[in-house]
Amino acid sequence: MKKTNYTLFAIFILFIFNISASGQDIHFSQIFETPLLRNPSLAGLFSGDSRFQCVYRSQWNSLTVPYKTTYISGELKRKIGEGDDFVTIGGEIVHDKSGSISLSTTKFLPSFNYHKSISEERNTYLSIGVMGGIVQRKFDRSKVTTNNQYDGTSYNSSLNDGENFSRTGFSYFDGSAGMSINTQISENPEDNFFIGLAYHHFNKPKKISFYDASQLGLAPKWVGSAGVKLNRNENEYLTIQSDYSIQGANRECMIGAIYSIKIQNEEESNCTLHAGSYIRWGDAIIPTAKLEFKSLSISGSYDANISGLKESTKGQGGFELSLSLIGFNKNNTSLDAVRCPSF
Repeated sequence: MKKTNYTLFAIFILFIFNISASGQDIHFSQIFETPLLRNPSLAGLFSGDSRFQCVYRSQWNSLTVPYKTTYISGELKRKIGEGDDFVTIGGEIVHDKSGSISLSTTKFLPSFNYHKSISEERNTYLSIGVMGGIVQRKFDRSKVTTNNQYDGTSYNSSLNDGENFSRTGFSYFDGSAGMSINTQISENPEDNFFIGLAYHHFNKPKKISFYDASQLGLAPKWVGSAGVKLNRNENEYLTIQSDYSIQGANRECMIGAIYSIKIQNEEESNCTLHAGSYIRWGDAIIPTAKLEFKSLSISGSYDANISGLKESTKGQGGFELSLSLIGFNKNNTSLDAVRCPSF
């Protein structure tokens, strides 16, 4: 690595470690597998023409009814015009089910991203993305239990629970927008750096409550993302990524590093092994492993709880499993492009 690479690496680390945080909103530990959830402008930052990703998360198994979240996303990238610009069309589906009353949130959010080449010499792109769609929330009214149903000696389901719910489900529109810069940082085209900023819930959805009188709204969320990929040699490289989120009074910081080794077979890299760890500041340490075989990859991670709940949970947090598949189009593939947005 050259001196410039070390300087960028040091600035990146100092920026991240000057932040401490806690947060809200649906999130995953494997941030590298949920690009649209982080920032819609991060869609298309991969070497390929299409990408499909699926992540499953289960947490708090030792404390209460497990919180289960499924994330599915798809991206289709195409060159546009005679220059080096690209567009990415995609979207995400997120389903979260939590607690004893089966409170669920389902999101369907299509996205669009434009990648503008801003250098004729290096692989440098400015990406602008938007995402918006429908969100539905509901719960199972029959599973609600309250103190009002205690008859003095035991729980009595025939008693009124005392809650004045006006509805057990509702839908609203949600939107996000973001921008990012992705650039080559050395003579090696595989040494890359990106930085991005996203604004989620920009329409500030109102009355997202099961009570008519409530004026509860969804607070907008800012997410700053950054990452650097540095190659040690043609078969080994280090990838560092981080997110910092602000939503109302809540803060969350995620940072992690993964070291990757390509396994050569008859002068061709058929398999890559990845291993490392992430940390959600003040909440969890997350060992992570990934196996990549050609265009298919499988990742696994586990949240070891270090928050105030660690005594109750015995250090147990959340388990995540993800699948990613990258495809190439035989006609007009981005693989043959002189420059292409990638990380």
